[in-house]
Amino acid sequence: MARYVLSDEEKSQIERIADDFIAGHPVWDLHAYADEVRLEAENLPVGLRKFLVGARAEEDAVIRVANLPVSDDLVATPPSWQIAEKEGAALREELVLLLVSSVLGDPFAWANQQNGRLVHDVCPSKGQEASLTSASSEQQLTLHTEDVFHTCRGDYVVLMCLRNLDQVGTTVARVDAVEFPEDVRQVLHQNRFRFYPDDSHVEEAMRDGAGPVALDERVHEVASVLFGPEDDPYLRIDADFTSPLPGDAEAERAMNFAAEQLAGATERVVLNPGEVAFIDNYRVIHGRDTFTPRYDGTDRWLKRTSLIRDLRRTYVHTRRRSRVVG
Repeated sequence: MARYVLSDEEKSQIERIADDFIAGHPVWDLHAYADEVRLEAENLPVGLRKFLVGARAEEDAVIRVANLPVSDDLVATPPSWQIAEKEGAALREELVLLLVSSVLGDPFAWANQQNGRLVHDVCPSKGQEASLTSASSEQQLTLHTEDVFHTCRGDYVVLMCLRNLDQVGTTVARVDAVEFPEDVRQVLHQNRFRFYPDDSHVEEAMRDGAGPVALDERVHEVASVLFGPEDDPYLRIDADFTSPLPGDAEAERAMNFAAEQLAGATERVVLNPGEVAFIDNYRVIHGRDTFTPRYDGTDRWLKRTSLIRDLRRTYVHTRRRSRVVG
């Protein structure tokens, strides 16, 4: 894992950039400002920019940057993302996240996730403890490709820690940490698998109290688990939202083998306040430890965004120039 620790001088430089930007934009609208944020990112410390550009070129599986500015007067962890959105919680931290992220790619959003926001709040919510979403806590989030179901899924999942008193870990597994037997590899490279949207993408349909929408009723893509370079493949899998084509026992065995081997190669990353992790969504699957929420304002709180290395991929898919997919 590549890691860069900002000096205090570099940290102060980023604080000034963020504060000046906010002062010049009194009405906050990240969608409207995204291109300006990208331009402003050219003023980030040279050492940081060189590190990120180099890590992008090397396709490092997990890229970490530490000692980013987080307010000394950070508000209490919101009880839900809805409250965080309503109160505009930690806007400067959102901006810092996007400034640093813009060196690696373009942020984008999903129309059916957190009201289409470019930056999400990840915090535990009452009643969601056992859900298969980022609002959960007592339910372990299984290792997965973010937004596994969609062609325009991000190249990076970006997590910036604002608070993590309990040292809750983010779990990761690298595709290059697993040796696949040749017969299994061949099956995984074939279009014999269905990829479904997770529960966060069908939340609206679940609000009528009918419970989760059955996987077979969800729009899905058919593709391969391994793809790209034969000798150094990319990965696409989510054990909860991936299945073999009906009746394909060989594909089911290969998928189960892959899931088991990846679970056995799990590494744990603990983020501290002011630290961001860029998780390569093609080379790594990720999850999260379980924890017991207190709901007292001190629970784990992250800011999250998704990055795409070529924003035109979304333009082609949606047929419009928008950072919102769906």
